[in-house]
Amino acid sequence: MGLLHQGRILARRYRDARQSGDGVERDRRERRRFRDGFAALLSRAPAGLVRAHATVELRAGELPWRDTRTALRRGDEVSVFAVGRVYLSRPLDVWASPQFQLWMRVGASGPIFNGTRDHLSFIASADGPLEIGGQLPGQWGDPSGRVSTPLGDYAQVSGGLSVCIVVWSGSASDGLAQLERVGDVDGRIAAERARLAAPAPPPEGWRYLWFLGESEIFTPAESDGRPAIACATHANVGILQREVALDLVPGTQLRWRWRMDELPSEIAEDTQVSHDYLSIAVEFGNGRDLTYTWSCELPPETGYWCPLATWRDREFHVAIRSGREGLGTWQSEERDVFADYSSFIGPPPARIARVWLIANSMFQRRQGRCMYADIRIARHGTETRVL
Repeated sequence: MGLLHQGRILARRYRDARQSGDGVERDRRERRRFRDGFAALLSRAPAGLVRAHATVELRAGELPWRDTRTALRRGDEVSVFAVGRVYLSRPLDVWASPQFQLWMRVGASGPIFNGTRDHLSFIASADGPLEIGGQLPGQWGDPSGRVSTPLGDYAQVSGGLSVCIVVWSGSASDGLAQLERVGDVDGRIAAERARLAAPAPPPEGWRYLWFLGESEIFTPAESDGRPAIACATHANVGILQREVALDLVPGTQLRWRWRMDELPSEIAEDTQVSHDYLSIAVEFGNGRDLTYTWSCELPPETGYWCPLATWRDREFHVAIRSGREGLGTWQSEERDVFADYSSFIGPPPARIARVWLIANSMFQRRQGRCMYADIRIARHGTETRVL
């Protein structure tokens, strides 16, 4: 990846950012309206409906964790609403929303958790203070909330989040319904009621990579009467995993079908500021993964290490299709993962650990849509069905 290539991508991102206008000022107005709106709404809440509430300003560069001074009891039902932007680059308009950035824990030992949207409701699993923290630009090192990357990196981000915490006297669903009768704040109360009424759990047998957090990107679907997984991403990121413990032997093949409907990038995905893509991956016993992408413009068989600092030397990308031809129609694929690992990375490890589905649209905040079906791993003349 040469300097000329990186410069071309940066120029295109800067041009797009200029066209999008002043997002910083829009964010300030939205956060002000959010704070004022919730203050007014909660002042009108029916007596006894809310046991406690707080509004907290979380600066982007603040190190995890912040005690919100909200004491929870085991079994308390809590709703959290947030708004704001954490900028990785203001000139390039690269930022993360609360859904990815805002994490919580009850007490100092966790476990940590996030929401699938910019609002969530949860039941406290223990007694203790509610603490909040921002993930980017760090990465969680364990489920208690330890940061595994240099803390000095937090000085590189800007912006922040406004967070409203509501501890209900009873259930969250009942509290939200009663509160909505006296008002709303830009539809957030109604949106959380709708989310609670129709949750979107991951497909059966699959789970999200814990340190990227939960989302609603991947949902169960069908193709020709057989199970499939639908993917819809917009300004977020998620990795869906399924355990597959197998020996990695010569000739091991990953087979699948996918229908790529909309690519989340219109520029090459191999730089940090353009790394939005959809892919299927194999994770190996050594912790590395090999991921197969449909690129918007990188030639087929282009391989590159992930350009993100926390994933560099861990994840290797191979573009196997390129461009718009074939979008919207089902395509059957087959890759020799033993041969690909040998060719692109080096001597293969002994085991396969998991199969992943990856969706990232956080950097450019474009939509990406696809479906996966008939995922199998073939070896020794037999197939192990993953989906």
